[in-house]
Amino acid sequence: MKILQVNKFFDLRGGAEIYMHELSRRLKDRGHEVHAFSTKSPRNLQSRDSDYFVTRYNYDRKEGISKDAVKALNFLYNREAKKSLAAQIAEVKPDIIHLHNIYHHLSASILSAIRASKTPCVQTLHDYKLACPNYKMYTQGSVCERCKGGKYYNAIIHRCLFPGLAPNILAAAEMSCTKITQAYERTVKSFICPSVFIKNKMQDWGEPPGKLVYLPNPIEIPESTSSRRGLGNYIFIGRLSPEKGIETLVRAAGRVPSVKLDIIGEGPERAKLEQLASQVAPGRVNFLGFQTGKELSELRGRAKALCLPSVVYENAPLTILEAMASGVPVIGSNIGGIPELVKDGINGFLAEPQSMEAWIEALRQMEQFTGEQRFELGDAGKEAAVSKFTWDKHLKDLEQIYSD
Repeated sequence: MKILQVNKFFDLRGGAEIYMHELSRRLKDRGHEVHAFSTKSPRNLQSRDSDYFVTRYNYDRKEGISKDAVKALNFLYNREAKKSLAAQIAEVKPDIIHLHNIYHHLSASILSAIRASKTPCVQTLHDYKLACPNYKMYTQGSVCERCKGGKYYNAIIHRCLFPGLAPNILAAAEMSCTKITQAYERTVKSFICPSVFIKNKMQDWGEPPGKLVYLPNPIEIPESTSSRRGLGNYIFIGRLSPEKGIETLVRAAGRVPSVKLDIIGEGPERAKLEQLASQVAPGRVNFLGFQTGKELSELRGRAKALCLPSVVYENAPLTILEAMASGVPVIGSNIGGIPELVKDGINGFLAEPQSMEAWIEALRQMEQFTGEQRFELGDAGKEAAVSKFTWDKHLKDLEQIYSD
């Protein structure tokens, strides 16, 4: 089968990109011919299809009136992307096109090229952009569903994507156009949902139920758990930003004197969180910055538990799946798709998001457990990962979705 993977970034920028590259590699190993379409960047991984890649615009900063005008037009309708993808489809003649994140940088313009080619198309919903202009359903410090029912002017009122007025007007206009024209719905035969939560949420927001297909994210399962399992600290892994709820975790750790916490990642909240930690838990919270590869695996493998205190609708967090596969218990917020992975009292604990007392209680419970009891939680998580979230199962189910 010839498969064309489409994503706006082709470097290892985030979870969607990591998944797409690993998926492509494994599909090739199964005998498929895999191609790619994306934007240009010096950070991109190598691709034989790079001649088809298009200009990547930076929407995070102003670059002058003329350049910003060009960016605005491409934000709404990227003619270069449409033309280049149409040429690639004509040349490669894929049997299936698999979309990932295309918004803003590639735009919905490429959907008309796909429809014109009559090539079957599926899309993995890595986030909530199919329904929400800022793709997180999170604004001004809390979960937000103001745009439900097509009320996308709320993205302008609440500055949901960018600080200025004009960019948010563009985002609201782009979202309104795609919904009025049903651009995605007319193009995509199956929307692949990594969690039941996002499947139900998309249906609740008006997406066609018959096109929503649940397919959980996969994870590589290590052959064995770390020989130092449970000897490390509690860990958080992720972007240091408000929606991750790290402030609640740090304050809760400050109230449980035996807890030591390693915070792994970078982001805009780092300085604020470092100052807070020095006040409420001096000497017990370590900020380790961005970690990858062997170093990250070792930190995770010996952790007492992974903590994910998100206050946003998480979809199917890779950090939780990686912890489960490593036999590490998880303490997670009872929100979004997290409760589908973390079973309270079985492979970890659930705590209400932003509830200081709930997080203190969860940490205390974990601290009161013996090492053997924590191992039992970790083993239960690994058993769930082996039974539900292997790459082999994921690929077989995905191939069926491609063929349907």
